[in-house]
Amino acid sequence: MKQPTIYDVAKEAGVAISTVSKVLNNTGSIGAKTRKKVEETMQKLNYQPSVAASVKKRIQTIGLLIPNIADPFMAEIARTIEDHGRKFGFSLMICSTDNDLDKEIEYVSILKQKYIDGIIIATGLKNTVALKELINSEIPVALLAREVPSLAVNTVVVNDFLGAFEATSYLIKLGHQKIAMVTEDIYFPVTKSRLDGYKQALEQAGINYNENLVTINNTSFTDALDSTVKLLNLPEPPTAIFASTEPLAIGAMQGARESGFDIPKDISIVGFDNSILAEMCYPQLTTVSQPIQEMGKKIIELLVEEIKDPKKLKQRIVMSPELVIRRTASEMNN
Repeated sequence: MKQPTIYDVAKEAGVAISTVSKVLNNTGSIGAKTRKKVEETMQKLNYQPSVAASVKKRIQTIGLLIPNIADPFMAEIARTIEDHGRKFGFSLMICSTDNDLDKEIEYVSILKQKYIDGIIIATGLKNTVALKELINSEIPVALLAREVPSLAVNTVVVNDFLGAFEATSYLIKLGHQKIAMVTEDIYFPVTKSRLDGYKQALEQAGINYNENLVTINNTSFTDALDSTVKLLNLPEPPTAIFASTEPLAIGAMQGARESGFDIPKDISIVGFDNSILAEMCYPQLTTVSQPIQEMGKKIIELLVEEIKDPKKLKQRIVMSPELVIRRTASEMNN
C-alpha cells in the first residue's frame, strides 16, 4: 500500500495543493470549513506529512525500535548500530517500546512523520498489519534479532533454535533431567524458536517435556524472579533452568538465592545473549552468545544498501550462536 501524498489529499478534499500546504504549515488565510475538510481527509487517508518533504533533503538519520534500552544486550546492539551507522554518515534515533503495542505503533508513526531514512526494528511489533504497511511504505525497513517469515524484509537473526538446543543439551550432558525454561511471550517467532530448541534437546535425550516447568514472562527481572521461586517450590523442583534472555537469567539467579539455593551447587542456570551483564553478575553466567558486533554491522549494511537501491533483493542472514561456559552450571554430583 503506497503512502498517500499531499497530492492525494488535495484531490480527495477537492482543494488546491497549496491549500493543503497552508493547513499543514498553519500559514495563510484558510476558512474553518475548508481547514476541517482537509484535516478530515488527511485522517481518512492516514496521511502523515514528512519533515523531509518540507526541507527537500534527507536528514541522514536511522530509527531504531528496541524493547528496552536498559537491557544490556539491547544497549550494546544500539551502540554497535550507532558506531557502524556513523561510518555511513547516519545518526541514530532510539525508541524504547517495552514490547507495548500502543508504544510501537506510536513510535512508528512518529518516525514516519519525521521521514527518517530507514528503520531498524529490534522489538516484537506484534501488530504485523502495521509492520506490513510500514514495509510497503517508502521507508526502508530491516529487522534485527526479530523476524516475520511471511514478509519480504532484510533480516539479521541468530540461529535461536540452535542456541537453545545447545544450551539445553549442555545441561543434559551435565546430568540434569528436570530442566525448566524461563521464557518471554512465545508469540514472538524468536522466542518460539528458542522454546522449540529446548523441546528438541529434551526429546533427543529421551526426556519428557513437562509444561509445568516452562514459565511465560514479560521481559522483566522481577517476573523471572517470581517464576523461579514458584518453580523451586514445586514438589519436584528443577535442578537446572534455561532462561531465554539474560535479564530473565539474572532474575532466575536472584529467585534461586531468595529460595535458599546455591548456584551452581543446588541449581544450574544458563542464559541467552552474552551481554556485559553475563560477566558482571556473580557467579558469571554461562550463556548463549549472540555475535552482537557482526549483527549490528550487517544490519546497517543491508539497510544502507536498501536506502541506496530500494529494489535490491531482500536478504535473511542467520548467524551462528556460541555457548560460553562460565560458572553458573555444574554437574549433578557437584
